[in-house]
Amino acid sequence: MDRRLAAIYDAENRWGRDDDYFLAAVGETPAARVLDLGCGTGRLTLALAAVGHTVTGVDPHRAALDAARAKPGADRIAWIEGTSRVLPDAAYDVAVLVSHVAQEIQAEDDWTRTLADLRRALVPGGRLVFDSRDPAARRWERWNPTDSRRRLALPDGTVVAAWTELTEVRDGLVSFVHHYVLPDGDELRGQGTLRFRTEAELRAALAGAGFTVERIHGGWAGEPVGESSDGELVVVARAGT
Repeated sequence: MDRRLAAIYDAENRWGRDDDYFLAAVGETPAARVLDLGCGTGRLTLALAAVGHTVTGVDPHRAALDAARAKPGADRIAWIEGTSRVLPDAAYDVAVLVSHVAQEIQAEDDWTRTLADLRRALVPGGRLVFDSRDPAARRWERWNPTDSRRRLALPDGTVVAAWTELTEVRDGLVSFVHHYVLPDGDELRGQGTLRFRTEAELRAALAGAGFTVERIHGGWAGEPVGESSDGELVVVARAGT
């Protein structure tokens, strides 16, 4: 991740209803040992530590972790550069993957391994909480230069013009490019591909990894799947004992 993109990411991804949901869900286990896998620049990671949890943030992108480490309160958190492979055994009461990090794991073999690593890293009965966009909502249809156009204000006063360009939809994978134009005309691009998994696919993968699904919501207010404009699959699962 380009360091400039890390700053833009923070401007575009401010605290929202999804963060409120995850903070409350983790809070169901007071003073928990929490893993934030794919923690990015640490928005939720820092908030979890601020309310008294013992938090570890893991991410494969050094620039994102550098941005996280520079924020107030970062010294309360153990920051680790890496993937689920680096996780210790039975070390966490709760694990979270937020901001659709689960969809960044494209290959099914990698997804299976990640869930197995998370099962190993959680104590028996520990909880896994994550979000994944519901493919039935077809949110990618809004990822075009007209519907996605937005302006982002950075902390230094810079205003960035942004939009998203959909490039391919195939076999459950959706590819796109985020365009960010700085005031001097310089353009940064962030490319990505997300895996859209159905509720049935998520349930099957979790069961195969030794998790029991406790609930899946369709939105941040706890709506049933398919009954919220949020278009989410918000999963709470428990590691087998």
